[in-house]
Order: sequence, then C-alpha cells, then structure tokens
Amino acid sequence: MAVLVLAQTLSTLLSGGPPELRFTGVAFNAVAAFSTFLLLRRPDRNRWPLVAWAAGFFGWHVTGLLSLAGVVTTGLDPVFSLGVAPQLSVLYQAVLATLAGFAVHLLLPRPPRPKER
Repeated sequence: MAVLVLAQTLSTLLSGGPPELRFTGVAFNAVAAFSTFLLLRRPDRNRWPLVAWAAGFFGWHVTGLLSLAGVVTTGLDPVFSLGVAPQLSVLYQAVLATLAGFAVHLLLPRPPRPKER
C-alpha cells in the first residue's frame, strides 16, 4: 500500500495537470498514507478503512484503463494520461491497478485457522 501511495503521489505531482486536480490527488494520497501509517503502527487494529482506500485506488485505475482503451467514455482522459506517450499511460494504469488489487487482497482479514490437535 505504501508503494501504491508513493507512486500515485509522484505521478500526481509530476503530471502537470491543473493545480486543483494535483492538490486533490495529493490530499487523497495523504489520507491513504496516514491510514497506512496507522495500520503499520497497530497491525492488530481494524484494516477496513485501508481496504476501502485500496479498493478505491483499484477502481480509479481500472476506470483509467477502460477510459484510455476507449471502452468507456468518461471525459477524464487528460486526468488518466501521463502526457508522454499513450502506451506509457496505459502501462502506468495497468501497474497501479495491479498493485491496488494485490493491496486489497493482502489487506483483507483472513479467517482464523482451525487449531490442530
């Protein structure tokens, strides 16, 4: 989750998009980073807020992939594009969607294992 938040924050800052959009992105990432810090500080505590953040990141990047691929029309192509090359933007969205998906999977609570006799 920490890698996901760091990559997301760096791409937001380096995107060159409108300042309002960059500020909003950094603010969302700061909240996710704080949630990650709280979980790392007390791993036995409730993980659901962080699972929700990771699921939100997953949904955002999947939407970016679908938008850049032309499957859905969101009007957010400039937001999802890195501005360098379309292939790099698609690769970035695919990598971050994969990282977020793994983060959700790893953060979900596991059922207790049955005790062995």
